[in-house]
Amino acid sequence: MLDWSAIDTVLTDLDGTLLDLAYDNRFWLERVPQAYAAARGLSPEQARLALSPRFRACEGQLAWYCIEHWSRELELDLVALKSRSTHEVSWLPGARQFLATLRARGKRLVLLTNSHPLVLDMKDRRTGVTSLVDAVFSSHRFGAPKEDPRFWDAVRSVEPFPPEKTLFVDDSPAVLHAARAAGIRFVVGIRRPDSVGSERDHAGFPAVDSVRELL
Repeated sequence: MLDWSAIDTVLTDLDGTLLDLAYDNRFWLERVPQAYAAARGLSPEQARLALSPRFRACEGQLAWYCIEHWSRELELDLVALKSRSTHEVSWLPGARQFLATLRARGKRLVLLTNSHPLVLDMKDRRTGVTSLVDAVFSSHRFGAPKEDPRFWDAVRSVEPFPPEKTLFVDDSPAVLHAARAAGIRFVVGIRRPDSVGSERDHAGFPAVDSVRELL
């Protein structure tokens, strides 16, 4: 589906594109409500009902992805809670092969993630993903998430990729739209970011179940 001769740079998301989003979904939808419930004498369902609107209010903002923000807001040590479950972090099918193949082809590989640096470090210790790419940038470095045009301006200032010869892959529709607005020529969505979740719709964008389909 891609003309690889026209692509020099590959910008790739982390969670839901290379790594299984099931880990993060389980953490935020199960473990955090359980911890919040235990700390406040609530049932898990009561905790989920209390947390859901607070989470939704931050979607698309940098705070949504900031584990330090939520630790303060919820008065929980979420860094410690997350570190106890990093053994569950895993690659999506074919993702590691995808990176190895593109490196062998001489493509420049750049990881662009909304993941907080502390969480990124945990996942890297488990997977070694940063050793498989040429550069890594967290949106927290720039003070704006990937959904925000300011993120793309900031990335271009430190990683001057040619947008007309660049591929971007992500599982978030909002981020895909932001990448397209930033002028990136090849923008592809991931339909199966969570190995046990439902398929994600990417109307208006070419999409694959796994990055291995792009090879």
